[in-house]
Amino acid sequence: MKGDDAIRGAGALSRSRFTDVRHVDETGSTNTDVMELARQGEPEGVVLVADHQTAGRGRAGRTWTAPPGASLLCTILLRPPAPVAPLTTFALAVAAAEAVEQLAGFAPGLKWPNDLVVEELDAEGGVRTRKLAGILAEAEWSPGSHIAAGYRPPAPHERATVAAGIGLNVAWPEEVPDDLADIAVAINHVSDARPTRDDVLDALLERLDVHYGHLVGGGVDQVLDAWRARSATLGRRVRIDLGVDDLIGTAVDVTGDGHLVIEPLEGGRRTIAVGDVVHLRPAS
Repeated sequence: MKGDDAIRGAGALSRSRFTDVRHVDETGSTNTDVMELARQGEPEGVVLVADHQTAGRGRAGRTWTAPPGASLLCTILLRPPAPVAPLTTFALAVAAAEAVEQLAGFAPGLKWPNDLVVEELDAEGGVRTRKLAGILAEAEWSPGSHIAAGYRPPAPHERATVAAGIGLNVAWPEEVPDDLADIAVAINHVSDARPTRDDVLDALLERLDVHYGHLVGGGVDQVLDAWRARSATLGRRVRIDLGVDDLIGTAVDVTGDGHLVIEPLEGGRRTIAVGDVVHLRPAS
């Protein structure tokens, strides 16, 4: 084996779950493709990697934009016990952050609920937050439930089908388009290291093998503690867009199912399951 094939082979030897890595030049969405593979009966552990996505998605119906060949775009097929399925994004985020730190020498922060970010001081002494990676996990309706009957909490023995996707910016052009310059960043903008997308993929899958193993093996607290240790959100003053209004307060923790705990300005505590978070400057 030579080059990237050797890297893939070496990485496969050091992980047990994620050895079936499939590459395509272009697709609409790796998440969509992996969910279809799951419906066809493919087992847990399939990893689909695309050089370019024409219909990449983020949260809340947003699009994911990246220059062709510049980002690691992949989705992993997981079949975790249904009660811990919401935390697959936490395991993936920690694994991705560890992979970047290992290969590029800097530690991205984890912004609740699903981003890897790089934070820098701006010219006015504030903090500029730029996205290094975004994660989107999509799951089938809870096993044993019928959509017409409404949601019911899954039983411990049931398993979910999860397509856990990540877009991680690796080697973008030095001149980022104006509409992305203040919100996106790539590894090569922060570090002199030049890992390839395959380097990042292998390091990510090796770390995911560990953290996903904790998640499905009863070590939920290990995954949550690892996420807390790298969080860029906890301890911060934040604004959360809840659709009808905004909530401003301090992010103080995450719950056992990954919800964000906020101490609002007016006192008390609120638990947020879904919402867009903006990191604010400390109150003067």
